[in-house]
Amino acid sequence: MKRSRILYLILFLFVFTNANGQGWLKKLGNKVVDKVEKKTEKKTDQVIDNELNKGQKPANKSDNKNKGTENVAAESSEKGKLESYTHYDFVPGDRILYFEDFSQDAIGDFPALWTTDVAGEVNTLNVGSGHWFNLNSGEGTYWYMKDIDFPTNFILEMDIVPKTTATRIAADLVIFGENNHSEMDKEGNPGTCGLHILMEKANWSTKGYKKGSNEYLTGASSVNPVEAGKVNHVIVWVQNRRVRIYQKGAKVLDIPTNLYEGSKFKRLCFKLYRGASCGSYISNIKITTASPDTRSKLLTEGKLVSYGIYFDVNKDIVKPESYGSIKEIATVLNENPTVKIKVTGHTDSDGDDALNMDLSKRRAANVKQYLINEFKVDGSRIETDGKGESQPIATNNSVENKAKNRRVEFTKL
Repeated sequence: MKRSRILYLILFLFVFTNANGQGWLKKLGNKVVDKVEKKTEKKTDQVIDNELNKGQKPANKSDNKNKGTENVAAESSEKGKLESYTHYDFVPGDRILYFEDFSQDAIGDFPALWTTDVAGEVNTLNVGSGHWFNLNSGEGTYWYMKDIDFPTNFILEMDIVPKTTATRIAADLVIFGENNHSEMDKEGNPGTCGLHILMEKANWSTKGYKKGSNEYLTGASSVNPVEAGKVNHVIVWVQNRRVRIYQKGAKVLDIPTNLYEGSKFKRLCFKLYRGASCGSYISNIKITTASPDTRSKLLTEGKLVSYGIYFDVNKDIVKPESYGSIKEIATVLNENPTVKIKVTGHTDSDGDDALNMDLSKRRAANVKQYLINEFKVDGSRIETDGKGESQPIATNNSVENKAKNRRVEFTKL
């Protein structure tokens, strides 16, 4: 009924304005239209978000404050959610080599640290928070302009939202080998050696190129391909010649000899192909060293820094993708029943100091509950604390350094 009255008012104002030429009434009418359009857009976004989040229990900060920590953690530890992640056997390393979330770039601009031969820009999306690099051409190459010193063993993670208009390929992630190529190479083959990971809507395919040759080793899988219009968290784990890919709670590909012996990587780019109907949004690209020796770090060195425990922005709920990392900690504790630890949460400097402190404490408390609920660790052996932004390990002057500061630390007591 209220909406009908507003529409009648709009109609009256525009008819009256057109008949009498009253400028002030026209402005008033436009304001009413703008107000209604904004309300409609907001309502539409809410409907879309509700559909995308259907089946997930919302968790905002104020709600969590009104609940006991144990109850909050129990929601994140529902068996149905976590069991699908029990094959996530990867654990990110304790050193971040590269991180990019495009937060330093203005909406509508091309990312400052990248280059291309086609179109592209930074956007926001209603299906995911933060900034997203829009690979908005049907054909072209998008290069990160600096070299990355990839070790022999590394893990690359990224979020990708394939466009619904792209019928076949989301994107081709290319990790180039050492080469003498120009700043941006349009060639499809990655120089003297390298790795292609083709993310299609129906399957995955990989090509590991031989040094100094167009010869390559292949891999393929149709398990859990990326879904259009949704945030897909893709993980690539490279160990010497072995390539593993994880997506949607499963290991989707595991090729023991997908790379040639001695492959060394230096550069990163994304490719789109003519006639393949490509297009995606990408964000949160993270490259870490391969998993540390959890037992040695915790028992011998007395401290372990983890970048493999995930939370949504400004939330304290432990995400299911954290299963592998927390399981490693639980294994050490269950095999060494006299060991006690402290779990400490840390944030970057974005936002209010007091809120960051509170958030870091709640995150640490929920990691403790995850260990108790999922892996039956005795809670009396675990202390928790949060330091907010007060103990950075890098200056908060870049997105990469901020990523290094967002961490969970485990300390032997």
